[in-house]
Amino acid sequence: MTQETQLARLGLFDAKVPRYTSYPTAPHFKNDVDSEDFTHWIRSLEPHGKISLYVHVPFCRRLCWFCACRTQGTKSDARVAAYVEVLKQEIALLRDNLPSGIELSRLHWGGGTPTLLTPELITDLADSIFNVAPLAKGGEFSVEIDPNEIDAPRVAALARAGMSRASIGVQDFDPEIQQIIGRVQPYELTRHVISLLRDAGISSLNADILYGLPHQTPTRLTESVQKLLSLSPDRVALYGYAHVPWIARRQTMIPTDALPTPQERFRLFETAKELFLWDGYRDIGIDHFAVPSDGLAIAQENGTLRRNFQGYTDDTSEVLIGLGASSISRFPQGFTQNNPSTSGYIASTQNQQFSTTRGHRFGDEDKLRSRMIETLMCDFEINSNQMVSHFGTSQDVLATLFRRAEVAFPGMVETRQGSFRVLPQGRPLTRMIAKCFDAYDTAGAKHSSAV
Repeated sequence: MTQETQLARLGLFDAKVPRYTSYPTAPHFKNDVDSEDFTHWIRSLEPHGKISLYVHVPFCRRLCWFCACRTQGTKSDARVAAYVEVLKQEIALLRDNLPSGIELSRLHWGGGTPTLLTPELITDLADSIFNVAPLAKGGEFSVEIDPNEIDAPRVAALARAGMSRASIGVQDFDPEIQQIIGRVQPYELTRHVISLLRDAGISSLNADILYGLPHQTPTRLTESVQKLLSLSPDRVALYGYAHVPWIARRQTMIPTDALPTPQERFRLFETAKELFLWDGYRDIGIDHFAVPSDGLAIAQENGTLRRNFQGYTDDTSEVLIGLGASSISRFPQGFTQNNPSTSGYIASTQNQQFSTTRGHRFGDEDKLRSRMIETLMCDFEINSNQMVSHFGTSQDVLATLFRRAEVAFPGMVETRQGSFRVLPQGRPLTRMIAKCFDAYDTAGAKHSSAV
């Protein structure tokens, strides 16, 4: 029996499951968490500690049809400038409630297209943030960059602000596929932008590439991956295109009859994976790759790899604060989410209030299951002794959960010497296996394909 046949028998090609960038996942957030909780949780942080900060810029010059992010099109620089002013008001609110001595282990600007900001706005926003909390020694400042919306002056402004890592969305270099997904981005342009970044001293580079796009074939994807490899990114996220038109209406522009089948998606992923491994990258978790010297690869070796809303990370901070419309924050007490409506976010912030509209308070079982799922997604393993030590659960409770997964996925997982692990042949099933440890009902949420 081939691996693909085994995976089909276990339901990989039919399943819809969470990506588990959080636990519980965002569809389970409720409206009983508000700005008072957010304020209290910020004030409860330990002074002189480290936090991560995410800043969301929900604007794009044009809307790519494949994208399901919370963003909106704008032709107006004035609208972006007005939004930055509101972000600065939110930063001031944060300053008024943040304990003293806090530093940033990570700062990430995402979107949308953060590089819509002019050089002056880039400098203004960065100064506002660092006046509240400086970047810690060894900290990292990363920005998502659209090669269609960046130039030398903006690169220079980002470099002066201290940006140390660029994150570039590639998606696919095939011109026909780019037209179909509404993201025209020639290889030559991408190479030019990377040269600008490196000439400015920004040497660390992330890249995202998608599999499962319309008209994608192994041959076409091979060509795109080889072009990407020629740009020598430090780490790559190989994401499966999530066709969710019920969430992102713009995806109705994507011809569904041109999308690959789940079996074809699996072969596309395996094709790209082999190319990255052949080129010396290490596979990180379920869908990332990194050169051996990159922080992700080192974290994987050290057992400190983590997973958050941006994917895999080597950031070990327990606190992530999200600024901007729809941003999600994570505290030891739970999750909060800002108003997803840009206008609603602006109205709350201008009224000198945090715009939290929903979230989730952690119970003891949430913390246990969250860590179990995270270690499974990061290391393909759950150490029962660590779970007992950290969360006070019992070996019997864990053994019951492990047996349930073993029954559901025979030959793909095993429990040995107090450790539950996913076997190499079962790794494509990891998200499905993680669902065995999820206490929430995921049937009502429309999740993306498991492959």
